[in-house]
This record gives sequence, structure tokens and C-alpha cells, in this order.
Amino acid sequence: MASFNNLKNVLMLAIDWILYSAGAADTCQVKVTQPRFQEADSSMQTVFLSCAFSASGCSLFPPQVLWFRFLTNKHEDLCIPECKKQQKFKVHFFSEKNISLQINDLTVDDNAVYICGISFSNSSSPRAKQTGDGTVLTKTGEEMQHGNGKLVFIFLIIASSLMFLYSTTVFTFFAVYKV
Repeated sequence: MASFNNLKNVLMLAIDWILYSAGAADTCQVKVTQPRFQEADSSMQTVFLSCAFSASGCSLFPPQVLWFRFLTNKHEDLCIPECKKQQKFKVHFFSEKNISLQINDLTVDDNAVYICGISFSNSSSPRAKQTGDGTVLTKTGEEMQHGNGKLVFIFLIIASSLMFLYSTTVFTFFAVYKV
């Protein structure tokens, strides 16, 4: 019975190999990983978002690398595979499996979820095209400076109003006292 099971396993492997070589059993599987969060302080003008992937059973051809972002109310294709705004966004290959998206002239408006996608387009396997979970990019500091500026402005208005009321009261007191 054990030899029958071994023969069956060998036969199944042979059939799988034949189907795979004929292209009928594409086993390409891709896994994409990204850091969950990345912060940039207000002094940073450029940031790099990293993306790593692993692929098994895929062709030796390099995959397409895609980048998307989700802003508050809309989705934007950044690099599919060419970057639309080449001055703003650039894709870098640090190694065969590590990629990054460079974002230039970073502003608070770039706060979004950035998603890396890997696609072996010559594969028919549904797992040959995968995306990462996304990296939440937050540029910090700028909002705080604007917020602190607003607080200082409000404080100055309140202080000025109180000084006006105080001086009006003192002037009125002297005017009534002199009469």
C-alpha cells in the first residue's frame, strides 16, 4: 500500500510538471510587504516609501511595479508602471525584491495611504498580481505650527480686547471722578 501511495505521489508530481511546463498550471505566487506607517517631519522635503516582495513559481522576467495612493476622498494612480508626475514621484529599485517610491516636494497634502503593487503580467495565476497593505504617510509638524499660530493670534485678540476694556474702564472712571 505504501508503494502505491509513493507511485501515486510521483505520478501526480509528473502530471503537475507537465501541466506547469505546458502553461496549464501556473503556480506564480507573490507576496508584498510594506511598513504600516511612516512619518516625515516638517523639515523633510523628500521621503522614500519602501516595498518588498517575494515571488515563487513566477517567470524570470522582472515584474511590473505599480504605486497608488488613497487620499481622503479619491484614489490616484501614481506609477502604473511609469510615474505620471515624474518631478514629484520616482520609483527606485534597491535590489531585485526591494523597491521604494520617492516623493519630492513633500507637503501636508501628500498625507495619504500609499499602496505598492507587484504584477507578473505574463502569468495567468490570480496570485501573480498582489498589493501590499499600504503605508500611511503623515507629514507632521506643519499642522502644529499652523495650529500654534492660530492659538497665538486668538490669544492676542483676547489680550487686546481685555486691554481695551480695562483702558476704557479706567478712562471712564477718571472722567466721572473729575466731573
